[in-house]
Amino acid sequence: MTKPIQTVLITGASGYIGSRLVHGLLRKGYRVRCISRDPQKLWVPKGVEVFHADLLASPSLDEALKGVDAAYYLVHSMEKPRKIKGSFVERDRLAAQNFSDGAARAGVGRIIYLGALGQKKDKLSDHLRSRIEVGEILQRGPVPVTIFQAAIIIGAGGASFQMLEALVD
Repeated sequence: MTKPIQTVLITGASGYIGSRLVHGLLRKGYRVRCISRDPQKLWVPKGVEVFHADLLASPSLDEALKGVDAAYYLVHSMEKPRKIKGSFVERDRLAAQNFSDGAARAGVGRIIYLGALGQKKDKLSDHLRSRIEVGEILQRGPVPVTIFQAAIIIGAGGASFQMLEALVD
């Protein structure tokens, strides 16, 4: 019996990890779907479905999450505020809750979240504390969550690489 093709949704597909994950999943035979606030700026290979959605606007996620077997959550709100005011911590909370709720409504089978190293009891920056909190918010929902923790991932073109390069320069 042939295993059905699974549909995988990736948030953060324009980032260093997300863009590479898209290619890796396609090579493995998965149906890949991405969401973006600005789909015209998202470059993905042929065959990838792209949906216009915003994690800060819950209803916009519903169509993109329909029929998804697993969803990768690879985003964080470090950029300057847009329509939604408040700190990046508040935007991270809202985005995680919206995604968790949308995944539950759509019947997503699993969320895979890339967080950061550390524990709540540690003395952490707001950034690292927010990444841990996002994982906790996702885990409170009914969809099973797998959390990977990474200290820093550096690769050409990635935000961490660019920050390190600027520091060295």
